[in-house]
Amino acid sequence: MAPASNPFTLVRATVLALAEVLIVKKTSSYRDALALSGTSLVLAILAVNYAFFFVWKLYLWPVYFHPLVKFPAPKAMNLFRIFARFQGKAPPGQKLLELVQDTPNDGIIILQGAFGDSMLITKPAPLADILVHHPYDFAKHETIRNFLRPILGDGLVVVEGDQHKFLRKNTQPAFKFGHIKELYPTMWTKALEMNSALKKELSELATNGNDTRIEINAWASKVTLDIIGIAAFGRDFHTMKKDDDPLVRNYADLLEPGPSKFAYFFLTLNFPRWFIDLFPWEVSRRFNETTTDINKICGQLVRDKKAAIEKLSEDHFDILSLLIKSNNFSEAELVDQLLTFLAAGHETTSSAFTWATYELAKNPEMQSTLRSEVRRALPGFPHFVPGQDIAGILEHLPYLNAIMNETLRLYPTVPMTVRTATVDTTVLGHPIKKGTEIMMSPWIVNRYTDNWGNNSTEFRPERWIDQEGTHIAEDGTEQPTMKPNNTGGVASNYAQMTFIHGPRSCIGQGFAKAELRCLLAAFVLTFEWELGMDEKDIMPDGVITIKPNNGMYLTLRPLGA
Repeated sequence: MAPASNPFTLVRATVLALAEVLIVKKTSSYRDALALSGTSLVLAILAVNYAFFFVWKLYLWPVYFHPLVKFPAPKAMNLFRIFARFQGKAPPGQKLLELVQDTPNDGIIILQGAFGDSMLITKPAPLADILVHHPYDFAKHETIRNFLRPILGDGLVVVEGDQHKFLRKNTQPAFKFGHIKELYPTMWTKALEMNSALKKELSELATNGNDTRIEINAWASKVTLDIIGIAAFGRDFHTMKKDDDPLVRNYADLLEPGPSKFAYFFLTLNFPRWFIDLFPWEVSRRFNETTTDINKICGQLVRDKKAAIEKLSEDHFDILSLLIKSNNFSEAELVDQLLTFLAAGHETTSSAFTWATYELAKNPEMQSTLRSEVRRALPGFPHFVPGQDIAGILEHLPYLNAIMNETLRLYPTVPMTVRTATVDTTVLGHPIKKGTEIMMSPWIVNRYTDNWGNNSTEFRPERWIDQEGTHIAEDGTEQPTMKPNNTGGVASNYAQMTFIHGPRSCIGQGFAKAELRCLLAAFVLTFEWELGMDEKDIMPDGVITIKPNNGMYLTLRPLGA
């Protein structure tokens, strides 16, 4: 809840004490009875008022008078809320998940902290109210929007209200199912290109007698940047063929997790950026440099695309061409949209692909099962029959889609998001005042035992597979017919929050899943792999997105063909 919702603050306690001093001084009987000097009288009354303030703050207000007292709260929060959000020894959201598991609730928990109180949403019912029934009653927290703006521009992730509705309407056509299906061959070609580059690197490392481990997250970022470059700009960046591409370098620098970035993010939530930039802090300087460089690159891409359209009557259906031809955006606004699509469009898939390879490295039987399924579906790999429907094949493979969905569930790209009520509204019929802070954590919702059962934190792809009758296999035996499902076996789709829901849901989720299918299918047919580092050194981390804080090193063994 906004701090102002508490009527008795430390400032008011002080002002009231001074007023009481004046009253006592004018009432001789009380003054004589107390037998205190002027200074002693002031200190005594301040002490009494401050004592009452702390009793009020720590007990009376939260237990009896808080507007949200009907909701459960953890037994001991105090400053824990701050450290739970911004600490580097556990994944973002993990400490709060443990807190939620220990606090019986019906979907809402109140977190009481030094800077006000928040509603933490844990279950589907209140999520439906916030994200679908009253989506524009809640806006992203202003300080978080200000932090993201240099990275994402005033794009779909940052803007609110009518501006968001306008952007959503004008960019939605680029993410229709038919257009994504047309992009599958491009995604597949890029997946094969990454695998060829990995084989080349392995060969060079072995020839030179070097360590042959591969840091896969860096390659995942390169291939997804190439794919989003074609989809968003109609331009192949060829980042996998360049040793030091400026886009790759800047995004790697910007999104790489680390304690200094946690500290920087925390400070930007509490102090103006101009104030933080006054200090000679390296992370602040690098943040400003990388965001400025990315903005310049996007600006040049916009100008190049405009020139190509005017000169060649270019008829590409990439996002940028669509926005330019709509005549609804200035050049600065186009740059803002591209900043969003460039960052969000590659980071979601690169992160998910990295975590999928991690889980499959730990589970060689799952890796083998996936390889067998994809090999049966694509017997001519890496070649295809002309006109072969790669989208139709991959979208109907049960185990491939199960691996994809289970990875997205356990490793949501953005682990935490915060909304603020912009008007007086309701959640599940409960009145919610303007200014109430709402915390929603995909990390928590996707792993909460009340939503997913006792195996909620386990990697279990089979939860995303249903049996649909039986069929006769090639060997003449009767085998179950399996098909992928979209629920994971739970009753509500709001138990899976990786892409959020409603009008503020991720517009590119279909695009991200198509990429992930292609990358995983091609990778598992090209390599066998295991972890190339100690598992205890692998930790989901990051300020903006979930990434492994020490990289993800794999030992790859190329397969035949």
